[in-house]
Amino acid sequence: MIAKRTLKAVQDDRLFGHAAELGFYFLFSLFPTLFCAGSILGLAARSAHRVSDQLLNYLALVVPASALGTVLTTFNETTAAASSGKVTLGSIAAIWSASVGISAIQDTLNQVFKLDNKRPYIVARLYAIGLTFLITLLITLGLGSMLGGDFVAALADHELTHHPLAATALGIAARIIAWIIAACVLSLLFAALYYWAPDWRERHWHWITPGTTVGVAGWLLASLGFRVYIHYFNNYNVTYGSLGAVIILLMWFYISGLMLLLGAEVDTVVGAAAEKRLE
Repeated sequence: MIAKRTLKAVQDDRLFGHAAELGFYFLFSLFPTLFCAGSILGLAARSAHRVSDQLLNYLALVVPASALGTVLTTFNETTAAASSGKVTLGSIAAIWSASVGISAIQDTLNQVFKLDNKRPYIVARLYAIGLTFLITLLITLGLGSMLGGDFVAALADHELTHHPLAATALGIAARIIAWIIAACVLSLLFAALYYWAPDWRERHWHWITPGTTVGVAGWLLASLGFRVYIHYFNNYNVTYGSLGAVIILLMWFYISGLMLLLGAEVDTVVGAAAEKRLE
């Protein structure tokens, strides 16, 4: 019953169209975000260049490799070109541009949750900028946990050379814990978007909801499925030529936006069903 109502709500709210809108805005805000992050890393931690590359390479688990190559190339270019002027002036404009994707999420989630946006433009944009910082922090934390798991595993191999079974067990345990932390961070990211992005009259924090579960699980499965599809049936370069990598990245952003909205739609349907039972 819930699945049937959700499917109808998806059609009524034009989620596929809104997901395409989000995909465009995500793509539009990606490179300003990389510019800002690259400028800061380029000045504050040039010695951490390998670490930043390794963190970004973890995205290859969900992002198609051909699209990730474009992202990494842009990131490296912006990092290499970082200067104090870019940080002090360009980063402000970059953060403002990067928040465009969050502003699009605000608008679409308001429609999904059936809310009227009564926040003034400046207030809504300040919310978007704050969420941009929060999401950047959470993504870094999630990727950092995976880096930490690999570091502990490598350290165990180095220190426990005479106890290979113990080293292997410790390495597996460290990586499992790292993946659990990354999954929790991803769930927190979805929950934060559902809590702060819409213009709720009354806010109620929920760590885990049916929509969060569906959104996170759907995003992971869809991203991995799309990655496998691109690996075996990559015809985008034949169809779009040099734009193939950009089209693949845009398609992944579309999938990400769709899963985010689907989770919100599930919460809306479940909430409406719960209210109906109480009547």
